[in-house]
Amino acid sequence: METQELHRGRLIDHIQLVVRDLPASRRFYEAVLRALDVAIGGVGEDYFWADELFVSSADSQAALGQLTGRHHLAFQAKDRAMVDAFHKAGLAGGGKDNGAPGERPYHPGYYAAFLLDPDGNNIEAVHHGPATRSAASVKITF
Repeated sequence: METQELHRGRLIDHIQLVVRDLPASRRFYEAVLRALDVAIGGVGEDYFWADELFVSSADSQAALGQLTGRHHLAFQAKDRAMVDAFHKAGLAGGGKDNGAPGERPYHPGYYAAFLLDPDGNNIEAVHHGPATRSAASVKITF
């Protein structure tokens, strides 16, 4: 694996997903990451990675034979069109719809789309842009 630039001060350093079907996951992630203008950084027989996301098969040395559980990962998108492209590419790449592109009530301007990857992970693309409705019309509940 190649060495990447070290970024100190981040909350998350990297994420590893251990998947059942590496080729299916690679098709999905290559499609959605291409839509987000992120290149695959490297590949091996039992893994691939992009930026700080590392995806491997259960038989890789790093996985210790265990699949990871279901996760929610959110990727940042530069604009709403990129969120739309992420959703379309992910469906074409083998993902399942888990929320079409649109504004969400999390905060004004939160525009996102959700997909399930081949292992059932909830993968999101989000753009934190200006709201198209007033902040007064947004109610956030937890």
